[in-house]
Formats: sequence, C-alpha cells, structure tokens
Amino acid sequence: MTPTLLWIAILALPALVAGLLLRHRAGQRRHRVAMAGVLDAADALETRLRTARSEIEAVAGEGDDPVRAALQEMLRQRLWLQQHGSAASPDQLDAVRVSINDARARIDQQLLHIERARAPQP
Repeated sequence: MTPTLLWIAILALPALVAGLLLRHRAGQRRHRVAMAGVLDAADALETRLRTARSEIEAVAGEGDDPVRAALQEMLRQRLWLQQHGSAASPDQLDAVRVSINDARARIDQQLLHIERARAPQP
C-alpha cells in the first residue's frame, strides 16, 4: 500500500466511524419514539376500556364483563412489549400502535352507542 493511500485510509476511518455512530443513534432514537407511541396508545386504550367498563356496568349491571378480555389482552401486549419491545423494529412497533388505536376507536364507537341508548328519547 502506498503512503498516500495509507494516509487517505487513516483520515477516512474517523469519518466512517462517526457516520456509523450517527446512523446507529438515529435508529435508536426512532425506536424510542416508536416505543413511546405504542405505550401512549396502550395507556389511552386502557383508560377507554376502564371507562367502557363503567358505562356498561351502569347500563347492564355488574354481571357480565365484556371489557375484561380486552383488558387482559392489553396486559398481554404490555408484557410482550416489556419482553420483546427492545428487539422489535420501529415498523413493528408502529403497526402495534396502529392496532391499539384502532381498538380504541372501536371502544369509542361502542361508548357512543351506549350514550345514545341512555339518552332520553323524544
């Protein structure tokens, strides 16, 4: 190897390492943002499920608890996130967040139906 090529390699190495570190940090930042989005969506869904449970109990009594299965599923998702979330890709985490938000939208629709059913009829 000629001295000129050796010097070029020596000078290029820190730039290459710096570029790789920046890319790695950007990936970590995207993963943290995706994970935060999933956890925020899960918290919002859990809150809506608890509200739904209260509304359903107010209308139908405390016998049957249709929200229990949904809350148990949320617990399973949180456990999966705790165990596997750090290895999940940001795209996988985004898909989980979208799924959770969709479930929350369905709960919101059910709560709207309950609210309409409870409203006095003209």
